[in-house]
Amino acid sequence: MNTTARDSMPESRSGKELLRVDGLVKRFPGVTALGGVSFRLHAGEVHVLLGENGAGKSTLIKCLAGVYQPDEGQVFVDGRPVTLSTTRDAEELGIATIHQEFNLIPELSVAENVLLGRPPRRLGIVDRQAMYDQASAALERVGLRIDPRTPVRTLGVARQQLVEIAKALSLNARILILDEPTATLTDDEVDRLLNLMVELRSSGVGLVFISHHLEEIRRIGDRVTILRDGVGVGTVSATTPSDELVRLMVGRAIASQYPRVRTAPGKELLRVDGLSSPGSFEDITLSVRAGEVVGLAGLVGAGRTELLRAILGADRYTTGSVCLRGKPVRRHDVRASIHAGLGLVPEDRKAQGLVLGASVAENLSLVSLRAATRLGIVDRARLERGARRAVADLGIRTPSIRSIVKNLSGGNQQKVVMGKWLSADPAVLLLDEPTRGVDVGAKVEIYQLINELTASGRGVLLVSSDLPEVLGMSDRILVMAHGRLVGELTHTEATQDAVMALAVKEVESSRAH
Repeated sequence: MNTTARDSMPESRSGKELLRVDGLVKRFPGVTALGGVSFRLHAGEVHVLLGENGAGKSTLIKCLAGVYQPDEGQVFVDGRPVTLSTTRDAEELGIATIHQEFNLIPELSVAENVLLGRPPRRLGIVDRQAMYDQASAALERVGLRIDPRTPVRTLGVARQQLVEIAKALSLNARILILDEPTATLTDDEVDRLLNLMVELRSSGVGLVFISHHLEEIRRIGDRVTILRDGVGVGTVSATTPSDELVRLMVGRAIASQYPRVRTAPGKELLRVDGLSSPGSFEDITLSVRAGEVVGLAGLVGAGRTELLRAILGADRYTTGSVCLRGKPVRRHDVRASIHAGLGLVPEDRKAQGLVLGASVAENLSLVSLRAATRLGIVDRARLERGARRAVADLGIRTPSIRSIVKNLSGGNQQKVVMGKWLSADPAVLLLDEPTRGVDVGAKVEIYQLINELTASGRGVLLVSSDLPEVLGMSDRILVMAHGRLVGELTHTEATQDAVMALAVKEVESSRAH
């Protein structure tokens, strides 16, 4: 442990101690997820938990939420030792948790999800009007103005996240734990959430906040407890320089946040001509050359995800064409696109990128299974060799290639999705939010994979809501707004202001008409 980190452990400037965690240990078969973690949370404090994917953050908060029971150590609430055997135990003590994975029931309404298990009743019957009124008040707090009767399954990822937050706030918790709550939100939604956290802190609520965005930590945090490999490295002030936080978190210095290695682009690999899908995008023409990263920037709802899915053939389009290496790719045929040399790392890895109940090895082989099959028989030894190679090459943290992928951290799940497509050796890889929910160290590893792809003559079409990421990793940047391409900038011309000026100008123009 770094002595500076230990010695600089700051006292909270806030109120009384609400929560104390002493030496928490949690073991799973073949792995120790927590090897002894301690920290304290005070009233009116935002205490940040920082660490790489797989460092034990989510396991720790599941212990505090009553989902897991620790093998060693003790949790104290208001100075008293407590046993959190169930989530109800935690809620009764005033602990509410917003998990990284949504705990919503898609077929139920927003109101039914917000007040799940505790709907208001009148004469023993659920009072639906009171339920809708209470849910609306909770939704109003997070700035989500929708009909509480709306089925959750009709909402996008960002709105579902806000429903989760409203659900937690409706408990009137004294201790609020948030596991990467901003990962799927727009900039405006992030601002709204962070402002809400400030209000809650001012009212005496203690907040435990997990985020990979260092700028959010500086903006909202009071103290930071750093975890590495399941062990607490130390607690420091949230004003600690970012470079030092990263070094404590990953155990090494990171020279460059966006280590793009640029080379002269080669021949054209991907050509999209006049692609249109009414309601999603219109008349899109673009190209990607060998050795090139083309960034696709724009506001949420600009049609970028829909465009990538259409290029692969997962979504239908009405007009236009897709060509790879000068040859047309069959329309609306994912298998043909993969065979031609296209791959897509999707925005939602859990719903679209992984089979959560399958093993790491099985997920890594999903795209390359056909190549390992002869006369209808799968060469499992070959697939396992490939899986072990991918785990080693990508630095996937897993007890075994036979481990179930849903038990991995978010960043390691993302590496499995990347590895799945890399095993198919694509000529052009379409990346949709490839670093969402991924820690700083793992982000740099993904960027290095992008460099390796382009250095070997492949091309990348990159969609990201993280504008600095687009600027840092792209050779050219295309800007989309309302389903149309509205501008193109080279990496030397592109700035955040220049990109946003194009996107916002187009939005304002559309509203004017």
